[in-house]
Amino acid sequence: MLVTLNEVMKIAEEKQIAVGSFNTPNLESLQAVIGAAEELKFPVIIQFAQCHEPWISLELIGPIMVEAAKKASVPACVHLDHGETLEYLEKALEIGFTGIMYDGSALPYEENLANTKKAVAMAAKTGASVEAELGSMGKRESGSGDTDGDDSKIYTDPQQAKEFVEASGIDALACSFGTTHGIYLTTPKLDFDVVKNVRALTNDIPVVMHGGSGVSREDYYKAIQAGVRKINYFTYMDKSGGNAAAEYLKCLSAEEPVFFSSISMVARDAMKENVKAAMKMFALE
Repeated sequence: MLVTLNEVMKIAEEKQIAVGSFNTPNLESLQAVIGAAEELKFPVIIQFAQCHEPWISLELIGPIMVEAAKKASVPACVHLDHGETLEYLEKALEIGFTGIMYDGSALPYEENLANTKKAVAMAAKTGASVEAELGSMGKRESGSGDTDGDDSKIYTDPQQAKEFVEASGIDALACSFGTTHGIYLTTPKLDFDVVKNVRALTNDIPVVMHGGSGVSREDYYKAIQAGVRKINYFTYMDKSGGNAAAEYLKCLSAEEPVFFSSISMVARDAMKENVKAAMKMFALE
C-alpha cells in the first residue's frame, strides 16, 4: 500500500528500528526490494536518485514505482533521493511520489534553508513528506572508487540542525556522522553522538543514514539506538546482483547461449536475498 515517508517513520519510531530505503533504478531491483519486503512483512521505502537519470529516466521508472507501491501488501513509500533542483522535485511530486529529498548540502547554509522551505511548501500541496540534508557525506549518491580521506565531508552541527529543522519544517534530516556513499575501503569511523544530539535538540526528528551499505552490524545497531530511523542502502545490494551475474556467466559452458533475461533474473534473486538480510539488520533481528 502506498504511504508517505512520515507514515513509515512513525512505524520506525514506534518500534525503535530503522526502515530500509532502497534505490530501485530498474525493474529487477524494484522486484527484489518489494519482494523482500512482502516476504518479511516489513514496511519499505523505494527510492530513485536524480543522478540515476543516465540509467533510466524518472518519467519512465517513477510511475512504475508508484504502481508497485500501491499493489504491495506492505506499507511502501515512494521517495525521491538526492533531488538537486526544485524543478526535479516538482516532477517527482507530479508523478505521485510520497516523499522527496532536497539535497542542498553543498550549498551555503542560507541557500540550502531557503530552497528546503520551498520544497516543504511544494510537498504540502500533495501531502508528501520532506527529507533534507545538513552536512555532507562527501560523494554523490552514485559515488564510486576511493571513499577514504574525503576532506569534503562536513559533519552535521547539532545546534545548526535544530535551527534548520525549526525554520524549514522538514519531516526527516539526513545527517553526516561518518558514512560515505559508495564502497568502503576501510572501516568507517562513525560519530553516534552527532545523531544523539541532533535528536535531543530537534524533538526527536527521524535521522537518516546515507551511505548505509557496508556498515557493520554492530554500527547499524548503534546508529539505530542513537536515533537513525531511515537507512539508505544501494551499493552493496547492486554489487550483489553484479557478483551473481558474473558467477552465472562463469559457470556457463562455451557452447551454452547467453540470455540477458537469465542474467537479470539471477541478479534480481541475489539482490532480493541481500535486501532481506539488510532489512532484518535494520529491524534489529
